[in-house]
This record gives sequence, C-alpha cells and structure tokens, in this order.
Amino acid sequence: MIISWLGHSTFKLQGKTGADTVTVITDPFKPEKVGLKLPRLEANIVTVSHGHDDHNYTEGIKGDPHIIDGAGEYEVDGVFIEGVPSFHDDKKGAERGSNIIYRFEIEDLSITHLGDLGHELDNKQLESLEGTDILLIPVGGVYTIDAQKAVSVINQIEPRIVIPMHYKVPGLKFDLGSLDAFLKAIAVKPRQEEKLKIVKKDLPQEDMELVILSF
Repeated sequence: MIISWLGHSTFKLQGKTGADTVTVITDPFKPEKVGLKLPRLEANIVTVSHGHDDHNYTEGIKGDPHIIDGAGEYEVDGVFIEGVPSFHDDKKGAERGSNIIYRFEIEDLSITHLGDLGHELDNKQLESLEGTDILLIPVGGVYTIDAQKAVSVINQIEPRIVIPMHYKVPGLKFDLGSLDAFLKAIAVKPRQEEKLKIVKKDLPQEDMELVILSF
C-alpha cells in the first residue's frame, strides 16, 4: 500500500487487489479555488466527503472512475468502502451541512479519511471506524476540527498511524491553522515521508506513529 498526500484533503491510495493495482483519490480539489496544483491523475475510485469545490473536483480525475459521494457500503474493484455520515460543523450541520467519513479496506489495511469533520464522534460512528489502522485527519480548524479536537478524535479512534491534512501550507488561498499547532497539541514526535509505503505486518504494535507527508 502506498499513500501519497496531494495537498489539502486529497490523497492517492494505491494498493493491490489480486493481480491488479487499484487507485483511490479522496476529495480532489479545484486548483483555482484552493491555490495548489493538482497533478494529472487517473483513478479507479474517487470519494467525495461533501459538495464544496475544494473537495469535489471529480472532473479533474481521468480514467472514468467510480465516484462515491454518500453514506453506505460499497465494494468496487476489490476495495471495500464504508461511508459514515457526520457533520461539517459541531451544530449537526446547521452551519456547513453534512460530511461523509470514508473507511477503506485495501490490502488488509483499514484506512479512514475523515473529510471535513467538524465534531467529535458519537458511539455509532466509532463503531463503524473500529479497527482503523491509518487515520487521515483534518487539523487546521476554521472549517473543521482544530488541533485540540483532532487529538480528542485520535484518542477516540485509536489508530496505529496518524496522517494530518487540511492545514495551512504555502500557496493555500484561505486561512487555516498551522501544522505546528497540531504538533504541539499531540506531543508525539513525527516522522517525515514523501509517501507512506506500508503493509499490515509493519504497522506499529505499541505506540502510535505520527507521519507527516510532503506534497
């Protein structure tokens, strides 16, 4: 399994399903909206957590992908996906509407992408996310959970690896909190990677790992 961060909430997940390689793109952003470059991408599957331009630019992905933009259970090209309903704010969607959390099962790894989550999780949501190995979590606040709430959600889910997303980076057109604020809040020494290459047997067995991906 290879996980690449393309900026904002966009990741490329690449894994094997049998003899085939499958590519999943999460929350593709519209470059002119976000201020970052989106590389030329092809995918089998694209997931959309909510209908904002910085998360739903599906027309930017080539390869006639299967697009998933709602709650429910799916199996596409050997990848199991569960969409878990949640909210984009802490007022049950009254301010920013709904958000879909996606849990992917690829190569015997469970990867959860929280989208633009705006609140801590309830018991039903946590039940759906039980056993998450790798957590992709927004940490920049303003439109999502902030650094402190991100730490609370991490403690709720208890993943083996955490990868932060949706924070301020050079070129981003709107204001978000910094990665440094999250690093201070979580107090776990991170390791920096260009891409995360991981198999089930190499997951940390004791302490959780924090991985910062470059893009």
